[in-house]
Parts: sequence; structure tokens; C-alpha cells
Amino acid sequence: MMGTPDALVENPILEPLLADAASSETGPWPMLATADGDSFTVVTLVPFGASGTQFEKYHVGRWPADGMSASNPRYAPPKGFIGVTPENQETRVSESFRMRDFLTHDQGNVWPKVLVLRPALLDKLELVRQELEREGLPSRLHVMSGFRTPQYNEQGVGKGGRATHSRHMYGDAADVFVDADGNGRMDDLNGDGKESVADAYVLRAAAEKVEALYPTLVGGLSAYPANSAHGPFVHVDARGVKARW
Repeated sequence: MMGTPDALVENPILEPLLADAASSETGPWPMLATADGDSFTVVTLVPFGASGTQFEKYHVGRWPADGMSASNPRYAPPKGFIGVTPENQETRVSESFRMRDFLTHDQGNVWPKVLVLRPALLDKLELVRQELEREGLPSRLHVMSGFRTPQYNEQGVGKGGRATHSRHMYGDAADVFVDADGNGRMDDLNGDGKESVADAYVLRAAAEKVEALYPTLVGGLSAYPANSAHGPFVHVDARGVKARW
């Protein structure tokens, strides 16, 4: 569960569970358990209003302020972020993923870092993984690119590059590939003995099945071929409307 400090304190479901827990101002609280014994982590979000375009020494940049962001709530700047430190970066945010999996790929030695991450994306990725397992395929998903700060995203905006309003900036998008053997490349999902965009099509098809079963997780899907910098992968997001390209 994620929320700003005020929202967490006012949550009637959390109140009895948080009574004896020590809060955190920039990251996860201690692991908690429900009456039924299910464990979960509560993550405190730092309000963006207090941080401007920088969080301590970590540069964030500004989210687009234009007609789209003003008229469409999906493109409004996030209300808060997770402050990720070397100590809490290994915190699990779902069964298969940790906070560090979604960090922006820049400012490597600068801590704490900023992370925007929406639970809907985690749900979707876990369900895609389960669908691959159901089909008897390798299912270990590697996040090639998760959250991108606006200042990092802006570096790649242009023809054939990143979108000005990339969902990666809003915490509900990830570029992923299946990497069960841990070699850093897409696994052979279609069984033809080679790595190609055809394997990304198999992964995308699994995500399509998840969207059909869980309409609330509908979003963007696109399969990309390999290039000189990376192997094939699939963009997955949970923006709330269907998008294909």
C-alpha cells in the first residue's frame, strides 16, 4: 500500500495495523500483517509539492504542463514519490519485484532517489507472469526500463524516441522481457531456437490475455525488435485506456 503520510494515517483499514509500527518519512514501513496472516509493506510517499524539481541532490525535472496535462487527469503530475535509499531499495513491492527494479537509469551514485510507481502496473506484470506460467513458458520478467524522471525522459524525446508524455514518467509503465536464464536477453519463447521480435510477440500476447480478463488494467502494449543497444522487449502500461502502436 502506498500513500502520503496524511492519507495513510487517515486510512481506517490501516489504523489498527499501524498503531505499533514506526513510520518512515521517505520509504517503507516495517513489514505488517493482517489478522489473516497476510504480510504487506506500507510505503510512505513524499509529497512533490515540498520537493520542487529536485530531491536533495537527485535531479527530477518538471512534468509537462500543457493542454493534455491540464485536461486529462492521467497526465497530471504525480502527487508523491517514494524516496529510495541504498538501505530500502531491496524492499519488495510485489511477489516478483523490488523497488530497485523500477529506478531511473541515471545519477547512479546519487542517493536518495525518486521513484513513482503505481500498484496497477505491478498487478499487471504479476498477472502476465502468471499467464506465461500457465502456458508452460519461462516467466521471469526483467524490467529494462521502469520509472523515468522527466529530466531523464526529456533526453530521449524526438523522432523515433521517447514520447513527451511517456507513461514511464507517471509510474505505470515498464519495458520488460523474459529472462529466466539470467543472461540479460529475451528468452526463446516461441521455440524457434533464436532470439527475435517473434518472442516479444509471445510476451505481448500474454499481456493481451491479461487485459481481456482484467479490463481495469487495460493500457498500452507494444513489441519492439532488438537493436544494437538491447534485445527485443515489450512495453506494458496500465494507463486506463487501450493503446497500441
